[in-house]
Amino acid sequence: MKMAELQDINLEELAQKLQGLKRELFDLRMQRAEGKLTQMHRMRQVRRDVARVLTVLRQKQKPVTAGGKS
Repeated sequence: MKMAELQDINLEELAQKLQGLKRELFDLRMQRAEGKLTQMHRMRQVRRDVARVLTVLRQKQKPVTAGGKS
């Protein structure tokens, strides 16, 4: 998932995507605990996708001011 793709999505769709990614991450953790996880790299990808979605959500919710802290 690329940042450019995420920036074109509205807030509601981003929230849904975040919920789905968190569910997928939970499922991957459960598979790892049970010893059934075969794609170990997928956990890292999903964690990074969650971070990307959260970043875009925060950017859209509160635009950054040019002066920094006030």
